[in-house]
Amino acid sequence: MKIVGVIPARYSSVRFPGKILHPLAGKPLIQWVLEGASQAKSLATLLVATDDERIAAVVKGLGYQVVMTDPALPSGTDRIWAATRDLEADVLVNIQGDEPLITGALIDRLTAVFTRPPQGQMPDMATLAHPISESELSSPNAVKVVMNALGEALYFSRFPIPYSRNDANSLGTLAGCQKHIGLYAYSKSFLKRFCEAPPALIEKAESLEQLRALHLGAKIQVVSVEEGLRGVDTPEDALALESLMKSRRIHG
Repeated sequence: MKIVGVIPARYSSVRFPGKILHPLAGKPLIQWVLEGASQAKSLATLLVATDDERIAAVVKGLGYQVVMTDPALPSGTDRIWAATRDLEADVLVNIQGDEPLITGALIDRLTAVFTRPPQGQMPDMATLAHPISESELSSPNAVKVVMNALGEALYFSRFPIPYSRNDANSLGTLAGCQKHIGLYAYSKSFLKRFCEAPPALIEKAESLEQLRALHLGAKIQVVSVEEGLRGVDTPEDALALESLMKSRRIHG
């Protein structure tokens, strides 16, 4: 089985333009992501899909593969498909370019769902989640996922599902959902189907792309891990991660 990791990277960002190249503890953000992802044992290939020559130049200078894509593409998922549609691959991994704490071990946990399917059949898609806190449960910025007994996603929401009638305190547990981590893997055939389908109503209502997959009837295997990732959405996020990344650079 050939598994390809793709980092979709664009320069423009509403809250933090140029964040992909923002220096973090002496390295551009994209370098941290590349170095972490490159430690994954399951990836046959790792590449960056971008529409910006500045990003391409940095990535090439670091010795990694780049595929240039159309700036008009509506999402990172579409950028991944555009970069890999003619590439020989069985599984494609969507690695967010603003997650400097990504590790090869996390990617390998995710891809194991395809090499050793827990239900005996390869899923259409897989993603990660971790135990949720009270503050995350109430935050619309923390995406929640509810799973069935097989660890497959039933629904994703920004709302505190499933606690709409009886809250977590009254039930005495936060285990009704987990906090979603935005790392995805898809079978290549399903990614094609996904990108060729129009956005679903539930996707537009929640502003969550993965709901299109559920709307299409996909089986999304959710891999539970102990801790989440801290991404960079704003300059303040980068500042908060600076000391942690400096420590990693010293000891890494």
